[in-house]
Amino acid sequence: MTTRAARRTTGTTTPTHPKTRTSPTGMPSSASPASPATPVQRLLRAAAVIATVPYLALKAAWLAGSHIGIPAGSVLLESAQLYDGANAVTMAMDACVIVLALLLTRPWGRRVPGWVLIVPVFTATGLLTPIVTGFPGQLLVRALGLGAGEAVQAAREPFLDDWVHFVVYPCFIIQGLALAGLFVPYARERWGRCWQGVPGTRLPSSTGVVAGAAAAVGTSVGAIHLYWAFGGTAGLGAERVAQYSAESGVVSAVHGLCALTAGAGALLLARGGAVRVRWPLALTWIGSSAALGWGLFLLLAVLGLQFGEVETTSPMIFLAYAGQVIAGCLSTAVLTRFTRSRLAA
Repeated sequence: MTTRAARRTTGTTTPTHPKTRTSPTGMPSSASPASPATPVQRLLRAAAVIATVPYLALKAAWLAGSHIGIPAGSVLLESAQLYDGANAVTMAMDACVIVLALLLTRPWGRRVPGWVLIVPVFTATGLLTPIVTGFPGQLLVRALGLGAGEAVQAAREPFLDDWVHFVVYPCFIIQGLALAGLFVPYARERWGRCWQGVPGTRLPSSTGVVAGAAAAVGTSVGAIHLYWAFGGTAGLGAERVAQYSAESGVVSAVHGLCALTAGAGALLLARGGAVRVRWPLALTWIGSSAALGWGLFLLLAVLGLQFGEVETTSPMIFLAYAGQVIAGCLSTAVLTRFTRSRLAA
């Protein structure tokens, strides 16, 4: 009683810790400013920026009217308007790598809304992952003497000179690895609680249904691509069969594995359990972004929206690409539901 009376008289209270407020982006509003970039981060930032130079220079040359690296009769030259539009869009997308590299290493990068960062990084992950994994696989196949023979090369329509791929794809690989090295520590500090510990309880049953559908579609699409990767011809037209080689098989295998990864990651996130959450979260992020990004690109290509000419394609190819898009969308929905539930917990 004496102590309470003294507190009333003096007006003092027992000190308490204020509750931490969380911003809509998931970043605590009371968080301390970001520390300066480390030497490793500065090196990765420089690598990502420098790796954009060859591609941007090539695109600028093409927009200026040059046909360097484009052989005569290439499909790229069939529609000037779509060609210029595609070059402008892809040039802007690669320029975004520079912005991302700065955003992930500068203090002002912590003040941008979460979606402003998540959307382009998710897109970059999806577009670069198949290149980072597939191009070295193709080089290995060539080194083993299993590359495309003269008959296969003759059956292919002119597209780009080989040297363009050997200049651009290594730069894409550097960009992908550099952005991954920058994004992971950034995300760990800003949203680290999303992958701390284990998933815990299952997500709502509706999310479980979506995850099950993602796993089913991803498994089906993955099986189809892997079948084509190892030389299967069912569902392929005569033109595709004539163009098959171990190099193109690597591409099909990568697309199949991405679809399988998307479905498996979504299922693990929805089921919960004792697996540490960072692994299914990473699987779903990589698999869903790759399946959605490349599935959409390939689907638009066969629909004739890339260069204005509808490709003669079989229904099975169309369904496979559409299935990639569906699997990517479903897995992305599960990923979004999971991260929102973790941030709100």
